[in-house]
Amino acid sequence: MTFKIRILVADDHTLLRNGIRALLEDEQDIIIVGEAEDGREAVRLANQLKPNVVLMDIAMTLLNGLEATRQIKREHPEINVLLLTMYDHEEYYRQML
Repeated sequence: MTFKIRILVADDHTLLRNGIRALLEDEQDIIIVGEAEDGREAVRLANQLKPNVVLMDIAMTLLNGLEATRQIKREHPEINVLLLTMYDHEEYYRQML
């Protein structure tokens, strides 16, 4: 049995979530364990599903990706979070780091 990277995709755009799923689901060592359409759902699913990686959009409703990441990392420092953004704001970069 091979190790599979468990990924949670968090983005408020269904089309983007579907595109990411389509790109990754054929990879032998990756499994998409869940999808969240807002930051609160991302935190809830991260707690429930314990993915290895969360692909997190920064700009989401109810709870933005930066705050959702803070909450996830506080409870589960072992979960890696990759923040996705189309914004080119230096302040976002500082907060991400």
